[in-house]
Amino acid sequence: MTTPGIDDDVRQKPPVTERRLHPVTPLRRAWAPVAVLIGWAVHDPDQAQRQLTRLTPTVLLIVLAVFVPATALYGFLTWWYTHFAVTEAELRIRTGLVFRRTAHIRLERIQAIDVTQPLLARVAGVAKLKLDVIGTDKKDELAFLGEREARALRAELLARAAGFAPETAHEVGEAPARELLRTPPRDLAIALVLTGATWATLAAALVVPPVLWFATHSLWTVLATGVPLLGAAGASSVGRFVGEYDWTVGESPDGLRIDHGLLDRTHETVPPGRVQTVRIVEPLLWRRRGWVRVELDVAGSSNSVLVPVAPREVAEAIVARVLPGVVVPPLSALSRPPRRAGRCVPVWWRGHGLAVTDAVFASRHGLLRRSLALVPHAKVQSVRLAQGPWQRLWRLADVHVDTGANKTVTARLRDVEEAAELLRAQAERSRTGRRDARPDRWMA
Repeated sequence: MTTPGIDDDVRQKPPVTERRLHPVTPLRRAWAPVAVLIGWAVHDPDQAQRQLTRLTPTVLLIVLAVFVPATALYGFLTWWYTHFAVTEAELRIRTGLVFRRTAHIRLERIQAIDVTQPLLARVAGVAKLKLDVIGTDKKDELAFLGEREARALRAELLARAAGFAPETAHEVGEAPARELLRTPPRDLAIALVLTGATWATLAAALVVPPVLWFATHSLWTVLATGVPLLGAAGASSVGRFVGEYDWTVGESPDGLRIDHGLLDRTHETVPPGRVQTVRIVEPLLWRRRGWVRVELDVAGSSNSVLVPVAPREVAEAIVARVLPGVVVPPLSALSRPPRRAGRCVPVWWRGHGLAVTDAVFASRHGLLRRSLALVPHAKVQSVRLAQGPWQRLWRLADVHVDTGANKTVTARLRDVEEAAELLRAQAERSRTGRRDARPDRWMA
């Protein structure tokens, strides 16, 4: 005996169609054995050199004749045994040549989907999808898909996560975006030149190696120290310029969209309601131009920069888009610690400040590099009061606010009675903030 309603529903469900990645993917997979050999050679260069000297030209040709097809076969098989499918409730990814792994990603758990294109991927016309899923530290990814297919799949997944019917989700397409900000390359270059970290790492890279040479006369010591310092100097200047080039922020129904990159192009989305903390950073040499940098803490996401450099009024307008209803408190509204805090932290105590509004807990620190952290009350997970022995002597305390991104914002050197009241009041504000907060929803 059968139940007509249930049987009809089962029969009416369309079959799940599994798809493969782009045919260029085996080239990426084939590099894995090569990377293993390179890693072994770097780990034990003497042994690698001895093994190479033992190889005759004939043996070397035979090894290459076997190794190259083997790596190509490995890349092809890993591609052949990788499938993905979109069902009514989840994205299913099956991978593994020897050990099979199937990832079931529920659509309502997806909080961000980024499209990235490394330089060679842009040349080949393919892209990578990276998925931020609630409750996981590691991102699942689909690498690689055709560029159009990647954007269409991203739009379909977001539409289904927003509640669109499966039969219409693929027709929704990518939501339109309205441009809010585009950082000129000239402003970005000037901002990097005016950043103290750039000059500090460059000075260290130029000064430390000669000092080590005169002290040790060891070339390996100089190289082992100088090369990482030069790399750090390049990463803080040229690397940041390449990564943050043509930074564009747009607004769409699925969140704020961020596009950036000179060589590797990245298309990210700041998911709605997932931002835990916003930081407005103001280096010393930027103040004359009125520039600031906006950084983010997003739960379960690698997004850390919202605006690399912009005038303060423009940056505050974008912050208002990320945190609706939040007004950035001016410096005059921040209360400093009591003067006796200077006995705990001489001079630098003047860089600390605190303001609590109806929407956010705002804490500032830094004299040369000011940083103002804004935490919405609804995002506060816990509040703690801490006192060291020297602080107890001068009746001071720190109030720590923990967020869902495993980060902490601290109001330092507050009067102990003020800190106790702040602890009690912030716990109440957080409770009512979570109760009144709107639910997070894609394309709402």
